Amino acid sequence: MSVLLSQGKSVPEPKEGPDRFEVTVRRRILKPQIIDFIAKADQTFQLTQRERIALGLLAQHEALTARELTKALELPAVDALNPWINRLLSWGLILSSGKTQATRYFVDPDVLRRLEFTTPTSLKRIEPHRLSALIVEDVERYPDSRFSDIHERIGLEIPKSQIKRMLASLVIENRLILKGNRRSAVYQVQK
Repeated sequence: MSVLLSQGKSVPEPKEGPDRFEVTVRRRILKPQIIDFIAKADQTFQLTQRERIALGLLAQHEALTARELTKALELPAVDALNPWINRLLSWGLILSSGKTQATRYFVDPDVLRRLEFTTPTSLKRIEPHRLSALIVEDVERYPDSRFSDIHERIGLEIPKSQIKRMLASLVIENRLILKGNRRSAVYQVQK
């Protein structure tokens, strides 16, 4: 897995049958710039295999929560992440925000700049105050919006759970009004 991630390829896909075990390794390189980034980071910091894998996953996905990273690494619990990322955090290669299982890990933007790793900007790591402003702006423009419509308009790369938490928070703060429930729920701006 370390070799594949350091070559910019996706994680191998295991498949277990009744009498056999298959592993699919995709040939396509997802992000060619990851190859150079991991090589430079490894040369600078002498990464272990675990650290190379974790850094490769974070570079491919921009940001992952502790839960998502644990699942991707097939670890039994979030606590098992420590040997994979502790040194990366202490060196400042990766940063974190949040707490417990919702902690988001991402590669430090300054490190990306220093190691000349360029990727398109996305909203995956949007700050909470910006997300709330974006949601309120969207609902002002499109009153009676459903969750799925809001999510689609502001950016599908933003995790659903993050948008749901922010919508709930905005309703509690009386900045938005929730009408209906479950699938028929729509949001309006508080006048």
